[in-house]
Amino acid sequence: MSVRAGREFLAIPGPTTVPDEVLRAMHRPAVDIYSGPLLALTDGLLRDVARVFGTAGRAYIYISNGHGAWEASLTNVLSKGDRVLVLESGRFAIGWGEAARRMGAEVEILKGGMRRAVRPAEVEAHLKADKAKGGKTIKAVLVAQVDTASGVVNDIAAIGQAIRAAGHDALLMVDAVASLGCMPFEMDAWGVDVAMSGSQKGMMTPPGLGFVVANDRAREVHKTAGLRTPYWDWTDREGDQHYQKYAGTPPEHLLFGARQALDMLFEEGLENVYHRHRLLAEAVRRAVGVWSEGQAIGFNIAEASERADSITCVLVNGHDPEALRAYANQKCGVILGHGIGDLSGKAFRIAHMGHVNAPMILGTLGVIEMALGALSIPHAKGGAQAAIDWLSDQVPA
Repeated sequence: MSVRAGREFLAIPGPTTVPDEVLRAMHRPAVDIYSGPLLALTDGLLRDVARVFGTAGRAYIYISNGHGAWEASLTNVLSKGDRVLVLESGRFAIGWGEAARRMGAEVEILKGGMRRAVRPAEVEAHLKADKAKGGKTIKAVLVAQVDTASGVVNDIAAIGQAIRAAGHDALLMVDAVASLGCMPFEMDAWGVDVAMSGSQKGMMTPPGLGFVVANDRAREVHKTAGLRTPYWDWTDREGDQHYQKYAGTPPEHLLFGARQALDMLFEEGLENVYHRHRLLAEAVRRAVGVWSEGQAIGFNIAEASERADSITCVLVNGHDPEALRAYANQKCGVILGHGIGDLSGKAFRIAHMGHVNAPMILGTLGVIEMALGALSIPHAKGGAQAAIDWLSDQVPA
């Protein structure tokens, strides 16, 4: 017996629920790629993508997922043999660094872990030591604002300040895949040189678009980068011809969807979007906090201030998180994220990013509490109610 009939709830950290308005915007015939409205569409998207990143720098749109945007970022500023510092706080900065290594960079990792954020003081100390050694210094620092494997949020402003305090010239490069459109990103104010993201999470569009933004300092470094290739190259994409913006045929229907998604973000207001994410994230945390009193589940990220507003990673001790995920899906129609990397088989993940509202979050929490009971996983009761109480207090009549 199940109660899953009805619309399925997708609570994984990407791809996320695509709004019906975005789907409708994409459901239209193809148009001329050489003239007219599509040219204006591209100009507007490039402008507004930069706006969401909080930069006066240059934006680029790629037909790719986030891994493609990783590569686009790296090829445009690095040469073979350049040294890159990866700031560990989960899985994804490590993956970005591995891409750099395979492309010919020399990669070193500032060890962190799966349960905490990057420590800016450690970044400053590492870069001061690097500068003092002399010789070829670190060219770029790679970090994720939010790591969806661990559920951590890193303080990018403080990391940028740490690089400046070290008096180091390394480029600060940030993965914003799991944060853009969900929480503030102030590229220029924080001293970020290159940032990248994808369309499938907070940007509320199907997978397939990669976004990269670069400031003037990065574009100057780009001029002498030795890893540049025709498809990813910024200089080629800055050409006068429209087809150069995409290195060929534009991904028209994804662009139509992205335009509608951006319009929805701006209509709600970015500050309101970020506040909605903060409220819903805290509702999830209130529920997990109650359930954790049973000692069988708990937060992966130890410090409350380091837990992201777009994803919560929940550890499961002595029980199988895959059984809980299977129950939620097969019995109730809620799809939760699984643990990945070092947390495979040890955790599940609750996404609260993008096109998400109170009924979706409260429904998901209710199903998790239902699964905990059905599977006899020890937990304190009342987690879903704690989430309701939080939102009742924070959302006035």
